[in-house]
Amino acid sequence: MTWLGETPGGNEAAPGLALMPRQGTPRLLGPLLLDYLGLEALPPAPGVSGIDGLMAAAGFRRKDGERNLWEREERTLLVGEESLEDGGRLVWALPVPWSLGQASVGQVSRAAPASERVADRVRYLSLASHDLRGSLANIRSYAALLLNGRIPLEPKAQRGLETILRNADRALSFAQDFFDSSRADLGALACERERQALLPILDAAVERMRAAATASNVEVVLDTLPELPDVQVDAGRIQHAVEAFAHHLLSRAQPGESLHVRAERLGHQVRVEVRREGAIHPEEDITTVFQCEERAFRERKLEDPLRIFLARQEVEAHGGQVGAQADAGGTTLFLTLPLSLAEELGHPAGWQA
Repeated sequence: MTWLGETPGGNEAAPGLALMPRQGTPRLLGPLLLDYLGLEALPPAPGVSGIDGLMAAAGFRRKDGERNLWEREERTLLVGEESLEDGGRLVWALPVPWSLGQASVGQVSRAAPASERVADRVRYLSLASHDLRGSLANIRSYAALLLNGRIPLEPKAQRGLETILRNADRALSFAQDFFDSSRADLGALACERERQALLPILDAAVERMRAAATASNVEVVLDTLPELPDVQVDAGRIQHAVEAFAHHLLSRAQPGESLHVRAERLGHQVRVEVRREGAIHPEEDITTVFQCEERAFRERKLEDPLRIFLARQEVEAHGGQVGAQADAGGTTLFLTLPLSLAEELGHPAGWQA
């Protein structure tokens, strides 16, 4: 028999994870926690306060004599939390099969904390990423070496090497997205935030998309931006998210259409839009654009669904949100980034670097 969250052969169950920020609503880090709780969604924020509030709202009660074991009907979960540097908490849960005896339960209670298990899985992903990307990088390097012009090539051979180079770049990009998304599911997506202007990030994203847009006879434009406060972000992550939006819309654009990148301040946040001026997306595309698995199965390819899903993960790692809208004039994908109090107020008078 295979228990919930456990793989055949006795492999250890993966923890279900949720991030509980110091302020705001809890955020799932992958689907496992809902499976273990037997819920379709986390309880609303007003009824949740730490592990006790979460488990009580989910209908669980603490097992007598056990600090970390919670029960509901035929479910028993081992639940704990880890404090984070920003004041939030990483809540984790693991299923405990009913067939375990008391001695086995004690062994589970003494198991390594979820943070160690997550760290092991992140290291495992890093090894896999290194091995796969290393092989692809070698293929790319040798193809580029042969194409440097020093070796005479027949036209057919040159076209073949250009195809190898192009597909190696595509595979490297896909591998990076896949492993980054997998790390994000574990709450381990690297984000190095710095206070910086938004304009250079958007400008770099537009420049990166210009060649692909030109090849499709589609114009990509960075609209004039209003005066915006600096944002505390990982520039690479936000640039990737904007490029992912542009890639998605460009793949559906018709020759002669245009893509516009713009930004504005809305209260305590900044909103960045990528808008396709042209035919409206089908409603199904709008409602499922950020659903990776559903789109991948329907479209029978993973590259764009994964890239858009990772963009969502990157924005949510900054405390922001993503969305899609359609109207008579076209389709818009957008992201929002929160402004901290320091970013809104700026430096106090008399402050010096």
